[in-house]
Amino acid sequence: MQAVEILEQLVAFPSVVGQANGAIVEWIRAYIARFDLDVTILPGPEGDRSNLFATIGPKNVPGYVLSGHMDVVPANEPEWSSDPFELRAQADRLYGRGTSDMKGFLAAALAALPELASRQLSQPIHFAFSYDEEAGCRGVPHLIKRLPELCAKPEGAIIGEPSNMRAICAHKGKAAARVEIRGRSGHSSRPDQGLNAIHAMAEVLTDAAAAAGRLALGPFDFAFEPPYSSLQVGTIKGGQAVNIIPDLCVAEFEARAIAGVSPSALLAPIKEKAESLRSRGLQVNWELVSEYPALSLASDAPLAQLLRELTRQEPLAAVSYGTEAGLYQEAGIDAIICGPGDISRAHRPDEFIHRDELIACQSMIEALGARLSR
Repeated sequence: MQAVEILEQLVAFPSVVGQANGAIVEWIRAYIARFDLDVTILPGPEGDRSNLFATIGPKNVPGYVLSGHMDVVPANEPEWSSDPFELRAQADRLYGRGTSDMKGFLAAALAALPELASRQLSQPIHFAFSYDEEAGCRGVPHLIKRLPELCAKPEGAIIGEPSNMRAICAHKGKAAARVEIRGRSGHSSRPDQGLNAIHAMAEVLTDAAAAAGRLALGPFDFAFEPPYSSLQVGTIKGGQAVNIIPDLCVAEFEARAIAGVSPSALLAPIKEKAESLRSRGLQVNWELVSEYPALSLASDAPLAQLLRELTRQEPLAAVSYGTEAGLYQEAGIDAIICGPGDISRAHRPDEFIHRDELIACQSMIEALGARLSR
């Protein structure tokens, strides 16, 4: 099958983050199995979602991982010009949810499979396809944990997020948390008899805004835009009516950290402030929703040099969005980002990828296979 045909199949699966993904996993498993390759399905703890892992070549030799996620963000925006889960071609553009982020990479890798399988590889190429990346990289940690039993420790991982086929050496880490404050309801005319959860949350929000301002003062890493770690309040909900003392307020916080800074550590003072409210009779629940580390690969690392040769472009120093790459690096596996499509097209109506981007990615993967051939 050609990459466009495979992409058409993949887009047709509404594999929205946080939902069961058995259908797309089974289609990919069956496709890979046609080439007499072993495919391992790795169910996650949720019970209805799985990672997928397959190897071309010898498993007991260090090789390279092609990493991508099978999930996509929802496509509920009314601005879509057509069914987001039906691939639509217009000139050289292919429209559909996940075309750039990042089923285009999966399609290119699967389209390259016949060429890879026909070779006698001296080093393996692994397909590592994950779930729930869009929820803060929740699926891939379970896959990475299983790698020692699946293959020899890889020399590197190529994460195929949309990068216009230019390798990227670094990205920020991220942590997200949700805090729930419960007070005591009552009539607004008697504030002395209630505990206003929104007023309490306002103290936490004030501390968060002040912390965000301090982060802008450094430390700095000028490879990023902005060149410092950041923190923000993303959502806040609370209250029932203007004349009722609100007994519940929920807010979500996000921190993005430059390399060398722990994302969850940036949220620690916010957590401490929230939990201090318990001394005043409020109930506080803090939940770390997701966390992944930053990626920082040296520009002269062997993996960066490999991608420099495969793409014939100088790697980009850094991007501000996050990927699964930092988790591979944290596990001791060098990682780099390189894939078809553009991040600016992701998470928006009429997401698309160019046909020639798919071809370029498939060619890169096939060139990697040629380098690893006996």
